[in-house]
Amino acid sequence: MRVLVVEDDALLGDAIQAGLKQAGYAVDWMKDGVAADHALGTEAYAAVVLDLGLPRLSGLEVLQRLRSRNSSIPVLILTARDTVNDRIKGLDAGADDYLLKPFDMGELAARLRALIRRASGKVDLLLQVAGVKLDPAAHRVTCREQPVDLSPKEFAVLHALMLSAGKVLSRAQLEEQLYAWGEEVESNAVEVHIHHLRRKLFPELIETIRGVGYLIAAGKVD
Repeated sequence: MRVLVVEDDALLGDAIQAGLKQAGYAVDWMKDGVAADHALGTEAYAAVVLDLGLPRLSGLEVLQRLRSRNSSIPVLILTARDTVNDRIKGLDAGADDYLLKPFDMGELAARLRALIRRASGKVDLLLQVAGVKLDPAAHRVTCREQPVDLSPKEFAVLHALMLSAGKVLSRAQLEEQLYAWGEEVESNAVEVHIHHLRRKLFPELIETIRGVGYLIAAGKVD
């Protein structure tokens, strides 16, 4: 999953980026509100971690602009502003969650997982399709109750497809969720990950919709 972190504090932003990468996210990090607004207008993200006290354009203004474009991207406000009025303003502007600094990285990652899960319409913590179970929190996959060892990118592809079970995802959509800005994307990277997943799980799990993309059918059974 690709997320946007908007934080002007260099040390904190670097720590958040490193922590979320370790949790399996592809992370873009912006240090001011104008850059964040541009990124949100041009890129696809599964969620946003947004500081309020930003240079050039406040976090609240970034959020208001995002919602004015009818975007439903989940937004978690991360700030030191701890008054009730600040929280009300953020939530009324369209934030989905609110976490105060200082915070625990484990809690931040867990809140992001919850926001992404709810945005995709999923209720269960575990994603399950055709005997394949994916646990986003533990970063664990089993197939017919047997553990399956996946690379971080393979896990990310499977996670995206299972979150969108029943919907076709194009190669470009998968690449957007796999790679942050500045990361080199090989032309056939998605195809290679799909091939490995079929081999490690079972070939029929992921369907190729010719000329469109890839699909895990929501009603697929063993």
